[in-house]
This record gives sequence, structure tokens and C-alpha cells, in this order.
Amino acid sequence: MDHAQELERKHHFQVYNRFPVTLEKGLGARVWDTHGNEYIDLLGGIAVNNLGHCHPAIVEAIKEQADKLLHTSNFYYTEAQSEFISRLAYLSGLDSVFMCNSGLEAMEGTLKLARKWGHEHGKTGDIISLSNGFHGRSLASITLSKPVYQNGFAPLPSGFKQSPFNDFEALENFVDDQTIAIAFELIQGNSGVYLADKEFVRNVEDLCREKNILLIIDEVQTGVARTGKFWCFEHYGIKPDIVASAKALAGGIPIGAIIAKEEVASALSFGNHGTTFGGNPFACAVGNACLKTVQKENLTELAAEKGQYMMDLIRQKTAGNDKVVDVRGMGLMIGVELSVPGRPVVDRMFQQKVLSNATGGNVLRIVPPIVISQHEIDQAVDVLTRCII
Repeated sequence: MDHAQELERKHHFQVYNRFPVTLEKGLGARVWDTHGNEYIDLLGGIAVNNLGHCHPAIVEAIKEQADKLLHTSNFYYTEAQSEFISRLAYLSGLDSVFMCNSGLEAMEGTLKLARKWGHEHGKTGDIISLSNGFHGRSLASITLSKPVYQNGFAPLPSGFKQSPFNDFEALENFVDDQTIAIAFELIQGNSGVYLADKEFVRNVEDLCREKNILLIIDEVQTGVARTGKFWCFEHYGIKPDIVASAKALAGGIPIGAIIAKEEVASALSFGNHGTTFGGNPFACAVGNACLKTVQKENLTELAAEKGQYMMDLIRQKTAGNDKVVDVRGMGLMIGVELSVPGRPVVDRMFQQKVLSNATGGNVLRIVPPIVISQHEIDQAVDVLTRCII
């Protein structure tokens, strides 16, 4: 245990099951520890570092904006924020944006907006989420999420219900005229990279339009080119009323956003919601650089191509391995389901200098930087397949 690990053990809340390594620097899809050991990163800061570590455009934007203006509060306008929100509106096909600092804040604000909209439309019913989801770790967001995140935190807020994932008939039975919103992930990353069925999602959108219910899509983990489209909802041919986004929006700088149709966003007025740091010029300037680079370097197409290549390679190399149950995903958001616990496999991969993650107990979650090279994919998949024993 090095000095950094000793200090963390002594002074940090012990809520993270960290690996015994202290990382010092990164470049592209690789990171190095304080002893000079090099690792291929298949976790990407949990789907944050889509542009990779220390992308030149991100580094340049950080340096440039740090020399100009870091923070003002939202009593004032800044060019960086105005440019960033206009980009998000254009990319989403929606109208209005509220800037915050994280996916949790984006989801919390989304729920608050939905409640306010509901009251203005005479609705006082539930917000419905889907089973086995994950939407953050506040009291309200764990109420939306799978029960394992709720243990020990009762009493939880009222006004929430959960319906089975991908079961439209069950969802119809939960809905009534007072239902305010249906909120869910299109790919359940924390539960094991489970994809929503396209027919189910389109039926949900139709139900929302019929019953005047808000359709809320949590794109915190799936957005910013991760799945082979800028937004995952583009694969499904739907138009949400509200989108929550964060993680990869600014290349590793903390940021979050609520994006909504104007007729929904207008439910909030002066004093209804706010933030001190959200939308600060530093984060937004870096976010602008990130979004420009995603488009300039065609990251959506690259994620689709590399993701398909990686899934095909994993399937090929694990054919005949009865411990591999399924290989699924979209773009570079991939799940390898095992018939055995996933964490021992991740530990063996770590020993062979590949960083990964097990989620849902028995699923390897693979969300590397989209800039990962084919050679790095080949190396990482070789390690992965050797470690599934």
C-alpha cells in the first residue's frame, strides 16, 4: 500500500472497493500507475473518457479557459455556456437546457421538472421507472433504481413505482390518468448492459403521447457517441420529452445537463431551480471542445465500427467457452455475460494490465475510450478471453 492509498484509507469514506493501484497519468486508451506500469483502459472512467485520456483538444481547452475565466455564477451570461447549450439543443432536437454538474444532479432536476409540469397539468400521480435500472445515489434517484441501492435508506420518497423492464403489458397496468412520467435507461449499464427492446420503447412513446405522460430518457452513460449514435435514443426512432446527460459531455470535467422540450422546460420559472457551479464557463468551454471533437473525428461512426469489431472478436475467441453466456451491446457499450462471478475475471485482467469492471454480479462491462485502437482492442480481448477460466 503506497502513501496515497494509506491516506485514502485513513481519511476517505470507505464506500469504494478500489483496486490496489495508484494511477498517475493517461493518454488515449492507456493509463500508467505511479510505478510506471502501463494498462489498457476498458472502463474509461465509467463511460466518461470517450475522447480518451488527455486528448489534445481537451487539454488545450482546459489551459485556454483556465487563463480566462473559471466561474461567475448564473447571475451573468457567458459565451461558453450559451454556445454549449445551443449545441446540446441542436444535437438532441430539443429546445431548452439546464446545466448542472453530474448525472445525479441531472436526474434529480429532471424529476423536479417532471413534478412541476405534472402539477401544472393537474397530475399528482407517480413517476414510473423500470426494474433493475440505475439513476444515481440520491434518495429520489435510488427510489427509481433497483432495490439493492435502496437497502438501509428507508423511508424513501413517495410517488414512484417500478414496472418490469421490457414488459409493455405490465407497464400499461401501472399507468393511469394521473401518471406524470415514465423514466428509464435504454441500456441498463449498471445492471449488466441490458438493452431495451425497440418495439417496447416505441410502444412506451405511443403510450406517453396517448396519455399525456412525459417520456424521460436517462442518457447519462449512453450519450455522446458511446453507442454509435450521439444519443442512444436515436437508435430507437423516438423523441423524448426530457433527456438527462452528463459523464462524457466534457471529456472528463464534471458536467451535467437536463435537455427538454420548451413546453416542458417552461414549467420552471425564476427561483424554482438553480445551481452555483452548473454551467460555469470552464466546464462549458471544455464541453464545447469535446462536442466539436466528437463531430470532427466522427466518433459516432468509430464507436459503431469498433464496437461491432470488438463484439465479433469476443464471440469468436470465446466460442466453445461454456462460461460465456452472452455477448451483447451497442457501439462501444458491451456486456459479456458469464455463468460465473465477474469480479474474479476482472481481477485476473487487472493482473495482466487491463482495466475492466464487473456489473450485475456476472457481467463484464466494457466501455473503453472510443479512440481505442484496433491493436489495443486485440490486446485487451486476448487478455479477457484468457482470464475467463
